[in-house]
Amino acid sequence: MLSLIQLVTHARVDIAGATAAAISKGITALVGIEKSDTEIEARKMVERILQYRIFPDNQGRMNLSLRDVQGDLLIVPQLTLVAETNKGTRPGFSAGMAPEAGKKLFEYLVTHARQQYARVEAGVFGAYMQVSLCNDGPVTFLLKAESRHAG
Repeated sequence: MLSLIQLVTHARVDIAGATAAAISKGITALVGIEKSDTEIEARKMVERILQYRIFPDNQGRMNLSLRDVQGDLLIVPQLTLVAETNKGTRPGFSAGMAPEAGKKLFEYLVTHARQQYARVEAGVFGAYMQVSLCNDGPVTFLLKAESRHAG
């Protein structure tokens, strides 16, 4: 499981011209789900996102987590994060989880995040979305929750 997290001043997801989710200062997490991912990786990813220290402290160092600053979290499903891009000029998506299973695991991840933290919004798995955000810094990190089946 991969998550591209960005520190944002605000972000939103629109679907068919209507806002489906929106946050103020916090983290936007674009999440890619791989075939071998399970609820274990989903729980690990939620904890990493909530605990990852990317917000500045009083000295300007990245030393505070989303929980520390009580920011918002926007989770957006993003199949293209797990695309194979190492060869050729067209991405391959064979590493991505099948749509039905991917949707179920994404929904589990969002539910788990909401159980762990009150300020969670989410995009919609499988929907055609427009994601708008203001990356603050810019601050962007790629997090991995390794599959227990990885070699």
